[in-house]
Amino acid sequence: MKTSTLVRNGISTELVDLVSRLVDLIPWPVRRRAMGDVTLVLLDGKHRVAEDVFGWGRSVVQVGINEFKTGISCVNDISTRIKSKAEEKNPEMLAEIHRIMEPHSEAESHLRTTLLYTNMTAKAVYDALVE
Repeated sequence: MKTSTLVRNGISTELVDLVSRLVDLIPWPVRRRAMGDVTLVLLDGKHRVAEDVFGWGRSVVQVGINEFKTGISCVNDISTRIKSKAEEKNPEMLAEIHRIMEPHSEAESHLRTTLLYTNMTAKAVYDALVE
């Protein structure tokens, strides 16, 4: 833990624990702004020290500092980050993978299931797809 900033500002480990627990009680996205406020007041705005001391992500703390200074909340549209499935992009690919793996698949005799197993690696399937 980075203690030089804590010692210079006269902050005890008990205070660090208390602040960490209190900030954890705040719901998102207000928590991010609180992280920024705590970092500015206690840690001289050093987001990397906040990462070491509190375990908060430094990029989150940077955004929180900017939100606290400007009063403008950042809105994350997480739904745009979701990548589409490979079979949605290429519907024939799933059928092709089944065609490649079917001859190498077998049921385990001691298991009571209808699932088939194969010991083909993903690289072997990829190489067969590329051919």
